[in-house]
This record gives sequence, C-alpha cells and structure tokens, in this order.
Amino acid sequence: MKILAIQNRKGIGDMVIFLPFIESISKKFNTPVSVLVKENSKAEIILTNNKYIDKIIILDRDNFKKGRHDGISGSIKLIHDLKKYNFDKVFIFNSSLRFNLISKLASIKDIYQYPLFEKKYQHVINAAQNFLKIKLDLDVDSYPKIKVDDKEIIIFKNKFNIIKDQINILLGIGGSGPTKRIPSKTFIEFMRLVSNKLNNCRFFLATGKNDEEQKILEEILNSKFNKQCTALDSLSLKEILPIIKSCNVAICNDSSFSHLSAALDIQTIVLMADTPLLYGNYSPMMFPIIPDGEETVTHNTLGKDKINPNKIFDKFEDILN
Repeated sequence: MKILAIQNRKGIGDMVIFLPFIESISKKFNTPVSVLVKENSKAEIILTNNKYIDKIIILDRDNFKKGRHDGISGSIKLIHDLKKYNFDKVFIFNSSLRFNLISKLASIKDIYQYPLFEKKYQHVINAAQNFLKIKLDLDVDSYPKIKVDDKEIIIFKNKFNIIKDQINILLGIGGSGPTKRIPSKTFIEFMRLVSNKLNNCRFFLATGKNDEEQKILEEILNSKFNKQCTALDSLSLKEILPIIKSCNVAICNDSSFSHLSAALDIQTIVLMADTPLLYGNYSPMMFPIIPDGEETVTHNTLGKDKINPNKIFDKFEDILN
C-alpha cells in the first residue's frame, strides 16, 4: 500500500507540529508514508532518520505564480508528478478543494481530508487530531520527536568540545519576523543571571543571516559573555541539530529552533511575543514565557520588549532542578 500525506504549510515549525499525525497514519497501516511538503519545511533534513517516512516530494509553490506547481499549469504538473507514484491513499491536512481535485486527477482512490472550505479559525493541533479521530479512530498526542544519529552527536560534541561537566544552553535568538525577535538585552540579562549562579555554563547562539538577527547576535557577542558563546549561524541545519541535542536546555524565540529543540527532547523555554500561545506549548517539552502584563499572547500582542529575563531564569532553574 502506498500512502501520501499532504502538509502544505510553510516552515520548519509546521513540519514538526504535523509529525505525530503523519507518523500515526504510518503506524495504523504498517507502512511508511510519503509526504508532499514545501522545501522550506526542511523535511529532507529533519526527517532523515524517521522510519515512518518514505519519499519526500517537494511542493514547489509559493502562491505568487512563481513556483513549478503554482497556477493552473502548476496543478497539472503536480497531478503528473503524483500520478507516477501510484498512491492508494492520500491524507490532506488542509481544507483546500485544489488538493482534493489534484488527488482525484492523480488517480488516488481513497482521499481523506479536512472538511472543505473550513480553513478560517482552524486550530492547527485540534484540526489534525479531530481529522484522524473521525477518519481513522486514532487518538494522537501532540508530542513531535525527531532523531539525530548518535554518531553525528559524538562527532559534533568532539568538534565543539561539548562536555558533560558544563551546562550547555541553546539560545535561539533568531526569528521569522521582527516582532518575534526578543532584544539582545533580554538574553544578555538572562546570561548574567545564569553566570552568577553557575560557574561553568556555555551558550550556543542559533540564528539566521537576516540583518536584524545578525545585529542581535553581534550585540550578544560584544557583551562580557563573549568567551562563553559559540555562534552557530555559519553552520547548516544538519550540523546544528546534533549540537542542539547536546544541550541541557534551550531558550528560544518562537522560531524554528524552539520547535526543533523540543522535538529533540530538549526542555525548551519559548519566548512568546507575538504569536498564538499554542505554538509555544503544544509539546510537553515546551515552557512558554509571555510578556509581562499579558494573560495570553496572540498575533499583534507585540510584546517582545516585555519578556522578563527574571521569569526566564526562574523557569530555567525549575528545569535544572
């Protein structure tokens, strides 16, 4: 039996979030599942060691008629691309009529999908759970896990001299948008609190190449904690994963790094400034910190300057203890 799962949301975080649901389909039918995902999901990297995943098919679509699968001609190409795999079943994790028609025209016999035209106000976790409960009578917990080869972990521990006798802390200082990027002063104050408490700690700084992210990185590296810091921005994601796995705890903006560290079973403090809270607490390995004065957080909370470093440190201590 050949099964396809369509997860067309963009980004690493969404790929991680949907992993338990895709894996549960594989377990139900006792066969690996192929996935149709966008390239920026980085599925080809984060699913390398996943026994429940078969083929990774890239959806080349950005909704601006630039991708190979955009527009009417793109849909026709996608139909031909899928048809050659001879899938028996497809599970569509969205309410799009487009993917329903593409699946039918790709000669996929059994089509399982979210209710059509119900995208508005759709809860990313609950919708997937309800979908599999209704279609397959499956109860799926939201606890994504990704694996890194043990040999890779040993290689990078040796390469970066990561030792057990120190507390290794991932600081995910990057973010997909300016309202999600917590200022450097917040991280620096947290580093001060940690360094005053612990004699031997080390900080791994994870960020992208965006100018604003690089500015935050530079400000942290120019602080008095420079010698305790290792920047990871020159490394590939494949190289960063074993380093994250080697850390004791992670403190991350709501970004790909928070999703990855939690999925690697690293207890992760998520700094939630401007995104619905569900993206920072869907996993038991996540511990959200919201802005001072707020009872929750969502789009347009705009709270990046109100994340309290003392609250981050308190939660950090709770995790270590």
